[in-house]
Amino acid sequence: MERPDNCIIVIFGASGDLTKRKLVPAIFELYKQDLLCTGFAILGVSRSVFSDEEFRQEMIKGVKSFSESKEIDDVVLKKFSENLFYLSIDTSNPRDYAKLREKLTSLDSLKNTNGNFIFYLATPPLLYETVTNNLGIYSLQNQTDGKSWKRIIVEKPFGYDLVSAEKLNESLHKIFAENQIYRIDHYLGKETVQNILAFRFSNGIFEPLWNRNFIDHIEITSAEAIGVENRGGYYEGSGALRDVIQNHMLQIVGFIAMEPPSSFEPNSVRNETLKVFQSLRVIHENEVEKYCIRGQYTESIIKGEKIKGYRDEKGVAPDSRTETFAVIKLYIDNWRWGDVPFYIRAGKRLPTRVTEVVIHFKETPHHLFHKDNFEQLRNQLIIRIQPDEGILLKFGMKTPGSGFKIQNVNMDFHYSDISNVHLPSAYERLLLDCMLGDSTLYARGDAVEECWKFVDPIIKSWKDNPDIKVYGYPSGTWGPKESSDLFDDLKTEWRFPCKNLTDDGLYCEL
Repeated sequence: MERPDNCIIVIFGASGDLTKRKLVPAIFELYKQDLLCTGFAILGVSRSVFSDEEFRQEMIKGVKSFSESKEIDDVVLKKFSENLFYLSIDTSNPRDYAKLREKLTSLDSLKNTNGNFIFYLATPPLLYETVTNNLGIYSLQNQTDGKSWKRIIVEKPFGYDLVSAEKLNESLHKIFAENQIYRIDHYLGKETVQNILAFRFSNGIFEPLWNRNFIDHIEITSAEAIGVENRGGYYEGSGALRDVIQNHMLQIVGFIAMEPPSSFEPNSVRNETLKVFQSLRVIHENEVEKYCIRGQYTESIIKGEKIKGYRDEKGVAPDSRTETFAVIKLYIDNWRWGDVPFYIRAGKRLPTRVTEVVIHFKETPHHLFHKDNFEQLRNQLIIRIQPDEGILLKFGMKTPGSGFKIQNVNMDFHYSDISNVHLPSAYERLLLDCMLGDSTLYARGDAVEECWKFVDPIIKSWKDNPDIKVYGYPSGTWGPKESSDLFDDLKTEWRFPCKNLTDDGLYCEL
């Protein structure tokens, strides 16, 4: 595997949870697998006061607590931690960036990184513009010498609506060129999301079927068993549509629906997903009730434990209309997908944690065995993103015995079956890609704006029209029953997935 250039990873907001839980453990995994460059450093930057050694000890605790590795060699971890450094500054004060420039110059010389820097914004979104502008004041984004490179990784949420996303893009582009900006969406780092591309474009048996002629509808689910936990204050200003659908789920739609790229090169792939977002049929404000359903979880008893409703969570208004569950029926107006409905469902306090794509193929044109079956079977292809990552194909087979009674059978593949292969975490894959300069799995600015253009009318309608209902659903159920009203065919039902890929049912083990 190609090794990245020597570089320094500067993490703003290094005293926060993201650094300790995700970023440093992911970089440690890369180090342990010998995938990193020979000279690298991690520079944590935050207002909190730490010495280098205190920061190292905090990150060692983080790796031991949150690493996906079953066994951690303390000697290897200690050696890794020697590459961690810390700088305490006020990130809002431009003058403090002189200290950052001085520290980077020193580390650059120590680690022989040739001026290659990655700036990771693990800060609240309101600081994105501030940090970027301050980097620009000291020309820390400058790569005009032609020898070094500078890149910036921006965490979601990327904007609050279309106007704020456009403003943030404009602000970033004043300092960084688009090819220096890496907008991270950890869903795109998941192995099974990437496998959508491999599955479609490396198998001649599926690509000819991947269109309106053979597919009846597509269902995408992102379910969480937990509630908003202690993030009620944040979630009140977000909701399921902003938090999950606008970014994660629309990006998955892009991979499912895109045309074959001319090559597996970043711009070729991202050009094709952009075309999908540009082809999304606009849902006008007066059509929102026809194409969208929203809900809120309510109090219930799960396994003998009383679970509070959303409006009883800390930081949530007692009359809140923020959705914890959302369903959208969308259409992609192009030649491949004309009039094929995509049903996108996301919610909290559902029966289990699961993210998956279900391709529902059309029924056979003639129901040859209808006398022996109560109803015609419909083939399904299920791509499981998490947990129990894998692929499941459902098709009909004859039941042994007389007659032609057909039953559904499963053909499945599970990543867990490949026991000798390391399944990298999303942050492992994406951080390594950034070091290598590969932006294929990162969102591009124009694509982000197109996604906001699609969801903005829905958000505005929900905000401005008090007559649009917010349906309650008991915690631990699959959302409001009205979500099934969006299906064109009364016989169509949601798939109710369980933890195990091959199981489904209304009630699953949490």
